[in-house]
Amino acid sequence: MTGHLLGAAGAVESLAVVKALHERVSPPTINLDDPEDDLGLDIATGGEHELRSGPIVALNNSFGFGGHNVAVAFRSFA
Repeated sequence: MTGHLLGAAGAVESLAVVKALHERVSPPTINLDDPEDDLGLDIATGGEHELRSGPIVALNNSFGFGGHNVAVAFRSFA
């Protein structure tokens, strides 16, 4: 988790997503103590965990000061 980076929030978060896709790891989801088991989702609640083989899709939502709101979808090709 990064701090407040004003207009650069989207760029820095995008770098973190690309790094996670490259290393095939998922950073932990913060403030989620009890995920719903019936949903069948693979959620990282502790530390980083390795992702399954195949393509990975990630969504980056960044909301910066001054109305800099960005949503970008990333997909791995390996």
